[in-house]
Amino acid sequence: GMAPIEAPQAPIVYQLLKSVGHSTMALAEVVVPYLNSPKDTTWRGALAAYRSRMQSALDTLDASGMQKDWRTNNRSILQNNIAFMDECLKHNAISAEGLQKFAKKQAPLLKKNIAWAAQTQVAHWMDVIGGWKEMLGADWDKTYAASNTIYVARQNNVLFSVLAQFFGPEAINDRLMLIETISFTTTPDDMLDSLTRIIADRSVGAAFFGDYHLMDFELMGGDARQAIIDEDAKRKMDVVLPPQVPFGSRQWPTLITPGPGAKSLSDLP
Repeated sequence: GMAPIEAPQAPIVYQLLKSVGHSTMALAEVVVPYLNSPKDTTWRGALAAYRSRMQSALDTLDASGMQKDWRTNNRSILQNNIAFMDECLKHNAISAEGLQKFAKKQAPLLKKNIAWAAQTQVAHWMDVIGGWKEMLGADWDKTYAASNTIYVARQNNVLFSVLAQFFGPEAINDRLMLIETISFTTTPDDMLDSLTRIIADRSVGAAFFGDYHLMDFELMGGDARQAIIDEDAKRKMDVVLPPQVPFGSRQWPTLITPGPGAKSLSDLP
């Protein structure tokens, strides 16, 4: 019966750390398509315009309120961006060697920004969700939560992971949902529609088939799985399917099987 509450945004310093980091990514996106087209110089206009915006960011960095060591790191990132753009514009060329040299220089600086942004974001949302849990009191055990995720953020999703700390493992895929979307943002109404449909469908599954969480799964998927196995056998093909999990599994709704290879930025050189 209360009016909806909208959480405060993450601190501006988080947004700035992320923005500066993305500025280097965006710069790479601008130049990479032209590495194999040395005679095509149509990139010059876009790069010159972007350089102007980068200079503005650098000129106003001291007004950001960011702590000194973070500001020093971000200044270096922006200065390196500008130096690389100036080099490209000066020589009227974008080289793979130049881009690689630029990337190696930026990587350790970007790692710091990513870590600081993560720390700032997590501390903010832990405070927000902790406050909401305290406000709701005993009603927290009847509370549902949903976070949206795009493919690239599905693994190690920050907001869902923070929510899980307060809801606990028994709520995952029951009262705590990770809903996949095709963009980083969505609307509250779309999220509520999706959550409402999931919960409503559960009652249907219980009424028809005696299992409350059945409708959380693609119904045809089980029979289709066996059909795939049968068709593979006919064609003498190896079966490539994940293990089956029970309806109502509390398994983390992202990739959780361990294996070899780098798993975080700190694992990379």
